[in-house]
Amino acid sequence: MARRTPLFALHQAAGARIVDFGGWEMPLQYGSLLAEHHAVRRLAGVFDVSHMCIVDLQGAAARPFLLQLLANDVSRLTERGKALYSCLLNERGGIIDDLIVYYLGAQWFRAVLNAGTREKDLAWIRRHAEPFGVTVRERSDLAMLAVQGPEARARVAALLADAAAERALTLGAFYGTEIERWFISRTGYTGEDGFEIMLPAQDAEPLWQALIKAGVVPCGLGARDTLRLEAGMNLYGSDMDENTHPFESALAWTVALTPGRAFIGRASLETLRAGDNLRQLTGLVLAERGVLRAHQRVFVADGGEGEITSGTFSPTLERSIALARIPAAARDRLQVEVRGKLLAARVVKPPFVRHGKSVLDRADPPARL
Repeated sequence: MARRTPLFALHQAAGARIVDFGGWEMPLQYGSLLAEHHAVRRLAGVFDVSHMCIVDLQGAAARPFLLQLLANDVSRLTERGKALYSCLLNERGGIIDDLIVYYLGAQWFRAVLNAGTREKDLAWIRRHAEPFGVTVRERSDLAMLAVQGPEARARVAALLADAAAERALTLGAFYGTEIERWFISRTGYTGEDGFEIMLPAQDAEPLWQALIKAGVVPCGLGARDTLRLEAGMNLYGSDMDENTHPFESALAWTVALTPGRAFIGRASLETLRAGDNLRQLTGLVLAERGVLRAHQRVFVADGGEGEITSGTFSPTLERSIALARIPAAARDRLQVEVRGKLLAARVVKPPFVRHGKSVLDRADPPARL
């Protein structure tokens, strides 16, 4: 049976289109996906992301455990509330999941994992935590809301007491802070500013309703996907999985090859990096009419071939964009097979959109549908 978040009844009452996502019944959209997308780019939107898996990792050896478990280096986390993005790798260097980990104390870290990988992630983490004596506690008592957009932080702060509002508004990017029973972090998955708020499940509905009353637009998974793709952010299961590694997933920046740190998958990554068969995950912009979709074939000038991993029509840019895994040597222009036709596309470095504005040059005019 599919799982439901504490806000499921509210989504139903609002007329949301409900879909299965990673074993959860989640809102895809409430009305117009385009309106939800533009609300986040121009004002503020709120997402129910309570399906994400929140895990507390506690014990005297919590830091040594994470130094072995993660590809990124948690020794960088020394300030309470500081966050780090990382990949969880298998021995072959394949990506089991991507996550954010927070430093909450000398013996306490918190990780936020993807919903669809919950069971395998928890099994993997518990297996490797046992020798370190680290406890792994899934926080199923917590809900999680993401409030995103240029006015998101101000809208949330307006609902807090004065001292708490000041703390929230001065919070640095990729930092979190506890405000009473809530943990508010300045993180997100849209390319816009905003907060992700972890809070007791019983507090989720009052906060959601207060945000809607304050003019924040409820948004579903559909808008979340178009927003994250415009921001050039990977989606697990589409742009990366256990059969791909960070170097071919535009995630080399998350791998810390610190001397002497033997994290899981390091030996394989070092062998892969030294090889000559690397692929790259990069951005594509379609120069012709059409829509780029996952699994479409990509052809490069020297006869090489790749594949689109995520694609959509960008509401902000009014053109079709994609992430594609192609030969590392491929540059500039190539062709994509769309419904049996080869259409011209341009290679670009993501993101496509930053702070609501295009970061592409305007060499190619929008190819309207």
